[in-house]
Amino acid sequence: MNTFDQLILVLASLLANLFSAFSGGGAGLIQLPLLLFLGLPFSLALATHKVATVALGVGASLKYGKRGNLEKQIVLIMVLSGVPGVMLGAYLIVHIPELVARRALGGLMLGLGLYSVFKPTFGQEYVAKNRDYRGLMIGATGLFMMAILNGSLTSGTGLLVTLWLIRWFGMDYLTAVAHTLVLVGLLWNGTGAVTLGMISEIYWLWLPALLLGSVLGGYLGAHLAIEKGSAWIKRGFEVVTLLIGIKLLLG
Repeated sequence: MNTFDQLILVLASLLANLFSAFSGGGAGLIQLPLLLFLGLPFSLALATHKVATVALGVGASLKYGKRGNLEKQIVLIMVLSGVPGVMLGAYLIVHIPELVARRALGGLMLGLGLYSVFKPTFGQEYVAKNRDYRGLMIGATGLFMMAILNGSLTSGTGLLVTLWLIRWFGMDYLTAVAHTLVLVGLLWNGTGAVTLGMISEIYWLWLPALLLGSVLGGYLGAHLAIEKGSAWIKRGFEVVTLLIGIKLLLG
């Protein structure tokens, strides 16, 4: 790969991860298809993409870590429910027809995007709820199912987590996105990258460019989200969700 191709990888990764950090997920909408277009087979592209998205979590954490608005209780259940779910999903993907999984997720993403569009006040205020034992267990179960998807698919699972944190735990968009980027971006994607690296291959030659774009995009997207607030994040979430839903259904 020549210098021009490396530059394309950096710019595409930066753009994909900037949108992802701003809206709460969706880096795979741009980054994974690019790797496939450049000639990597799906399994190799998926593992390489997973490693690169860990850098998104690093970039976002550098920004959100200064704010100190992560809730220890929610962080704990995202760790305990997410790690085993991601590992299970990474192993299951080799047994699930990819087209079926993508179409099902695409329909779900469209539904989530439309739900947010027709709920003007959704995610605009922080009203904590479901923090009792029963609420936390149901919340953890939902996160476990999403972690399975995160380990097996590439686009949209971060957006699912963002919406679940808003809908079930009462977060606003800004707080939910912060939890998604730090926990899903760093921990879940890191677990998925390690697991996929053990059962598949990673194309290391392209990783420096992807990692650079991911870190910069994650940091800039998080900065933009903090500056603009929940109202803008909600619009970004809706746009990315609808685009991913359409892409998964048609592609």
